[in-house]
Amino acid sequence: MEKLKILVVDDESRMRKLVRDFLVKQDFEVVEAENGEEALNIFYEQKDIALIILDVMMPKFNGWEVCKEIRENSKVPIIMLTAKGEESDELMGFDIGADEYISKPFSPKILVARVEAILRRTGKKDEETLEIGGILIDRLGHQALVDGREMELSYKEFELLTYFIENKGIALSREKILNHVWNYDYFGDARTIDTHVKKLRSKLGEKGNYIKTIWGMGYKFEVES
Repeated sequence: MEKLKILVVDDESRMRKLVRDFLVKQDFEVVEAENGEEALNIFYEQKDIALIILDVMMPKFNGWEVCKEIRENSKVPIIMLTAKGEESDELMGFDIGADEYISKPFSPKILVARVEAILRRTGKKDEETLEIGGILIDRLGHQALVDGREMELSYKEFELLTYFIENKGIALSREKILNHVWNYDYFGDARTIDTHVKKLRSKLGEKGNYIKTIWGMGYKFEVES
């Protein structure tokens, strides 16, 4: 089986080596870049990048700029790395399309677990399509359509919508959504989910009303007959 290729972008060679060594042990192929410009060149030249691990503070385009440009052209999963632990930075990362956000210093084993979780979800084969209330989810193509029109969703928005539809009619707590969609115990506050739900509702248009707020708890996806 062909190895999945991961692009690791960090201006510190020590950090790149640390991450690369752990990923290689788990049978991933690793490509490295030491700045934002090199990262973009590699990404556009090599069409088979499965996931990007991207540092924020770098020369020649910082991580935010690289993430924004890639998001305009691709839905490839992106994990942001930063030395900052500010909540505003985390929310900004999600806002521009990052899928995960990890503050330095971090455990390489946790990073690898996040990588594997994202790639596992990306490769889901069960129930290739889901359809309800004019919304069609194509898992293999990683597409979501509303009344036949494709929506431009980030990786996390796609996963969130899929999870809602899989659990239609069931009240879901924020904790349960975070543990499933983000696939780890999240120690931030609920604004991460609320931000994603707000954007998802907006992109769904009038069908955004399918996502009901359960005050003090979370959300429920419900299609009125």
